Amino acid sequence: MTLVARTQSDPSGMTQAVKEQIWRVDSQLPLTKVQTMHEVAAASFAARRFNMLLLAIFAGLALVLAAVGIYGVMSYAVTQRTQEIGIRMALGAQASDVLKLIVRNGMTLTLIGTAAGLAGAFALTRLMTSMLFGVTPTDVRTFATVSLVLIVVAFLACYLPARRATKVDPLIALRYE
Repeated sequence: MTLVARTQSDPSGMTQAVKEQIWRVDSQLPLTKVQTMHEVAAASFAARRFNMLLLAIFAGLALVLAAVGIYGVMSYAVTQRTQEIGIRMALGAQASDVLKLIVRNGMTLTLIGTAAGLAGAFALTRLMTSMLFGVTPTDVRTFATVSLVLIVVAFLACYLPARRATKVDPLIALRYE
């Protein structure tokens, strides 16, 4: 048997009073698993919360891997273009020009990837609807926040190798092979 009681005051303080009223009616009735509605709701969402925690952990790891990957690719690209960067700087390019060139290169790829990811995410929203609680499948703030975080992380991963490229001595870069 299940009994649900509504109260204006703190429900945990009413537990003993409700038990006493039930025992007045039938003293042989065993009362087990007395919970507040908050506890019942928390227990029913425990599995989903755990799944979402795992998803958040894996998403964080994926973000770190993406940042490391972008950094590695950009570092490699800067290393491959060291001679070109040296020539540009020897011909009068400013450090800010080199920085913009390299960051623009990386950010173009990032924006294309973000657009493709958003398109894929919007396409998969119907499958995710049953897993969401308190968020609509096409929540603009969620999509914007995730996109912004990815773009900022990618910018930082592009900026660090680009900054290193601005410190290249043109004479050393021209001899680099």
